[in-house]
Order: sequence, then C-alpha cells, then structure tokens
Amino acid sequence: MAKKTYIKAITEGIDIALAEDPKTLVFGEDVGKNGGVFRATNGLQTKYGKDRVFSTPLAESGILGMSIGLAATGWRPVPEIQFMGFTFEAMDSIAGQMSRVRFQYNGTKNMPITIRTPYGGGTHTAELHGDDLENFFVGIPGLRVVTPSSAYDAKGLVISAIENNDPVLFLENLRLYRSVKGEVPDDKYTVPLDKANVVQEGSDVTIVTYGGMVPEAVKAAKKLAKDNISAEVIDLRSLYPLDTDTIFESIKKTHHVVIVQESQKMAGVGAQVASAISEGAIMYLDAPITRVAAPNSVYPFPMAEDVWLPRAKEVEDAARQVVNY
Repeated sequence: MAKKTYIKAITEGIDIALAEDPKTLVFGEDVGKNGGVFRATNGLQTKYGKDRVFSTPLAESGILGMSIGLAATGWRPVPEIQFMGFTFEAMDSIAGQMSRVRFQYNGTKNMPITIRTPYGGGTHTAELHGDDLENFFVGIPGLRVVTPSSAYDAKGLVISAIENNDPVLFLENLRLYRSVKGEVPDDKYTVPLDKANVVQEGSDVTIVTYGGMVPEAVKAAKKLAKDNISAEVIDLRSLYPLDTDTIFESIKKTHHVVIVQESQKMAGVGAQVASAISEGAIMYLDAPITRVAAPNSVYPFPMAEDVWLPRAKEVEDAARQVVNY
C-alpha cells in the first residue's frame, strides 16, 4: 500500500476496470493520447489501445448519446465530461434517457454508464468550469450520484460505479485532485455506492458534508477540539441515494447538526439532508438544524471565488452556535 493522490487513485480504478472487463470503454474530449485535461486517463490508451480508450469531438450531447447506444448493446461506457458545467449540453441524455431505462423496461434492461466529471471551485477556473451543479442531478430518479473526498474512496468508488448496472454520475472535486493524498491499496477493492463514511468520530456536534467541503469540515473540527467541542464529521459520499441511517445514528449521539455544502443553498443536497433529519430524527436534536452553503447567486468569476466559497471558519462558527444554543 502506498500514498497516492486522489487523481492517481481514480486512474488506478479505471485501469482495473479496463483490465477486468473487455466491454469497458473510456472516451471523451482529449482522454486518449493526452490523458484528459487533468491527466486522469494518462497512459490508458497506450495500455489498452485506441479502440477502448479514445478521444471524441467536442460534443457532450454526442458523447452521452453514444454512451446510451453502447450500453444498450452490451458495452460498459465510462465517458468523461471535461467539466461539470458542460453537462448542460447533454441533459436530455442524462435526465430524459439513460436514467429512465430500468423503469421503462421493468428492470429487464440496464444502463451501466459511469459519467466522470470534475466539479467544484477553489482553483480559479473560467466560467462554467468550477460550478457545483449536483443539485440539478440528485432529483433525477434512476441516476446515482457519488463523489469521493479521499484517495482511498476515489479508487474504490470509481470501480464500484463502473461495475454497477445503473447510470452513475461520478463527481471528482477539482480542488482535491492533487491536494489530497492517502494510503491506497494497489489491488482491487470497492467502496459501496450508497454508504456514508464517518471521517472523524465525535460526541457534541455532527457535521454532514461531502466533496471539497470534507477537508474544510475536518479543519473546523480540529479548531473546535481546542475548546473541548467534539465534532463528528460525516462524508456523504453518495448524494443519491442518501445514507440517512448513518446521519441519524450520529445525531442520536451528538444532538446537534451542521450541514455543509459548497454549492448554492437553495434546493440543494443539504436541503434534502435537513428534510430527512426533520422527518426521521428531529426529536433527538437540542438545537435547530444549521446549514452552511454558498450564496444563491451565479458562480462568481475567479477574482471573487475565495469570498464566495464556504470555508472552515464558517463551519466552525456554525458548530459553536448550535452547541451553545
């Protein structure tokens, strides 16, 4: 076992999937010879050939339309959408087509498509490159939405996603690609697509988050610990379906909760988590549910990004507020 970056772990996971199943295909803009804009598929075309790892034209609707046809005829496509903001060009393929197949055919046909796409701010990218758009997708029935926050989870989740027979939107946080490293086994392993992870145990307040906000939540927890406030940090990992059992068990212990997301506050993943808590665990809380999120505005240009994004200090302040309620 060696220490690897988040993006290296993803590459290894895709490599294992390609090696195990000759029906697995990887394609998208520049993913072939160039290895993708962030080099997530670096070296895979050399290893598996141009028929299995190949670049496509700059046409997201074509990439995902082709994915549907391939999946319907026995292949296991792993298309890359270069940035999450570009999924707007292929919404019909995602929301109107692939996500409905299992329902349309009464469970007799599958759509084993894993859509990989980078998302999230903090790297000063251009417009439509850093947006957190998961709120658009978690409400689509038939579509799984997952996002790892650690190198270990990145490899295990991408293997699980590719092997799954449902369409999976696999979100890769841009800020974590090379800033996060961790111990990752060299061999194959999987991480469940529907199970949250308790990143850090605590007894006074539960912080529920995902993606790029997990490191911020951990930073906040370390600050809180200096004042003897014990924070439990839960990484959702799966945005749909939600693992509410893990959240509820934590709240029964801590009696306080803060929900953190990088995307805009309105109608987001955090809102669904809050709703689930209010329906299933509200009687265990000693203070109101508190949420930390980005403003309800268009994602800003790079010069304002650092002010717009939630940070550890906001998470820390929210936790103190609920504990001292």
